[in-house]
Amino acid sequence: MKTRATTTAMPSSTKKLRCAVYTRKSTDEGLDKEFNTLDAQRDACEAYIASQRAEGWVLLRDRYDDGGFSGGTLERPALQRLLRDIQADLVDVIVVYKIDRLSRSLMDFAKLVEVMDAHGVTFVSVTQSFNTTTSMGRLTLNILLSFAQFEREVIGERIRDKFAASRARGMWMGGKVPLGYDVANRKLVVNDAEAARVRRVFDLFAETGSGVETVRRLQAEGVTAKSGRPLDKGDVYKLLNNRTYVGEASHKGQVYPGEHQAIVSRELWDRAHAVLQISPRVRANQNRAQTPALLKGLIFGVDGRALSPTHARKNGRLYRYYVAQRVLKGDAAGDDGIVRRVSAAEIEAAVVDQVRALLRQPEIVVGTWRAARAEAPDLTEGETRDALHRLDPLWEHLFPAEQARIVRSLVERVVVGPAGADIRLRLDGLGGLVRDLGAIAPDALRSAA
Repeated sequence: MKTRATTTAMPSSTKKLRCAVYTRKSTDEGLDKEFNTLDAQRDACEAYIASQRAEGWVLLRDRYDDGGFSGGTLERPALQRLLRDIQADLVDVIVVYKIDRLSRSLMDFAKLVEVMDAHGVTFVSVTQSFNTTTSMGRLTLNILLSFAQFEREVIGERIRDKFAASRARGMWMGGKVPLGYDVANRKLVVNDAEAARVRRVFDLFAETGSGVETVRRLQAEGVTAKSGRPLDKGDVYKLLNNRTYVGEASHKGQVYPGEHQAIVSRELWDRAHAVLQISPRVRANQNRAQTPALLKGLIFGVDGRALSPTHARKNGRLYRYYVAQRVLKGDAAGDDGIVRRVSAAEIEAAVVDQVRALLRQPEIVVGTWRAARAEAPDLTEGETRDALHRLDPLWEHLFPAEQARIVRSLVERVVVGPAGADIRLRLDGLGGLVRDLGAIAPDALRSAA
């Protein structure tokens, strides 16, 4: 007996519906397996599309797979690509295993439905049969989405509660490992070499009371972060406020004893935080008031004897001077061409202006570049010029101790007489200045902003 094979053909009048399969998994765990959950979702969806072949359903071969992305956000690569294809009218039906694969947020899903409706695209869940083109289908969809969002929020609450309970026990819960520690068996263990750097940060800040000065000294000493990058001002303040270093664990304003070992003593922590309690502006004023005169040891009279800094107060106002030795000793008689007193503000401003003018001269830039190349062969003339020109906007924001250090590196001697001041500069200090400005300028400028 002969048999005749028959095939079911798609009726010519049936409209062809292009079907895109979307799959998602919240974590990337197991995605490296030969057959993973994304493949399982896709197989189920493809089988469903095949069962609807008589209705004109055709599978699009483009894969829209998001592995390791939460359903609580629309910022997923494959989903965004799918939305672009919908807007380009390349898709007629979206097929998913469950609706929460597409979104777990009711608000986000409303946005997706709005885009689908605008382009005549329908949505099908293989395990939850409904049609979004009917009012009953939309009601069912909203109910299912509400449960999906509720499930997501409950899971989030459980994770947050577990995290809080673990922190209350002082446990390390992951994240960026702080300088001074390593992680072994999910616990923080002290890294002795890095711990010494952390204590140095606290020591310098407690000593200087200045973030900028602390950074300058740390960079001069070659103290770096975990990555090997030089510490900047932001790094310093993060270190100073990290309670991990005194053996504590904090969570949402609550502080608990930590499981790990402290690397900063309570006494050092308290000293540094006593300084932090003072506002940066007050600390800056205190540091400025405690700094010696800018030209101390550099200013002389025509007789070769040094002028000494002094000050006086009148009506609550401070007046600073550089005074000749004979005046200090009570011998002010005679007109021998000796300048007995000079305003500190005026002479210091004159010296600084002279230094600034010097650094703008092209021949000085070229000479400095050539001298600095002995220690920094890769230094370019442009980098040298930029470093020297950086002094102008930077100067007013430096602490006087820093100003005095720069002046001493560039000024050899200031001689004052009746005819004016003779300022002798030390050009061999320019190479070092270029290096110093490269180190301190970024932090100082940020603190001034």
